[in-house]
Amino acid sequence: MQSLRPTPKDAIIDAAFDVLADAPGSSLAEIAARAGVGRATLHRHFAGREDLIRTLALIAIEEMDAAADAACAGVDSPGEALRRTLEAVIPLGDRHWFLSREPLENDPAIAAEFDRLMRETRELIDAAKDEGVFEQAAPTAWIAQAYDHLVFAAWESVKAGEATHSQAAELAWRTLTIGLGGAGMEKPK
Repeated sequence: MQSLRPTPKDAIIDAAFDVLADAPGSSLAEIAARAGVGRATLHRHFAGREDLIRTLALIAIEEMDAAADAACAGVDSPGEALRRTLEAVIPLGDRHWFLSREPLENDPAIAAEFDRLMRETRELIDAAKDEGVFEQAAPTAWIAQAYDHLVFAAWESVKAGEATHSQAAELAWRTLTIGLGGAGMEKPK
């Protein structure tokens, strides 16, 4: 019979997400204690804090991709895919939000993932513009940045207790589509 107990590495990862989501400045000793392992065990799996954060960031990207893919299964509308992605990733902020404050852009693997995500988002936005969700004159890069920042704003709002996950998703979507929607926006000069 297979054990239901997580491996030490998995226990460390889960503990790190929990501890750092509550207190981003927590030490590796605090993470090891929450995982039920010693610091030596933590260091057998992760060279240090930077290595652990890198691993958490890559897992967070995988989790967000999986959530977005599941939410968008069978969806033909790019605008609807963008909206459902918002709804799917905002609840993950409880687990991932602290990573937005980490300097991750210098890691080549993470930078490549960020580039991929931004490219995919821009492609969806261009298709949503063709659908009339966004004004054609609105720069795609601007909409993509607004979308990204609204995800973080939603995470912060939920964390502060100012909105539920669904309220934050709805506010983010309304802010994006009303502000950059297909009706009456003047062409930028």
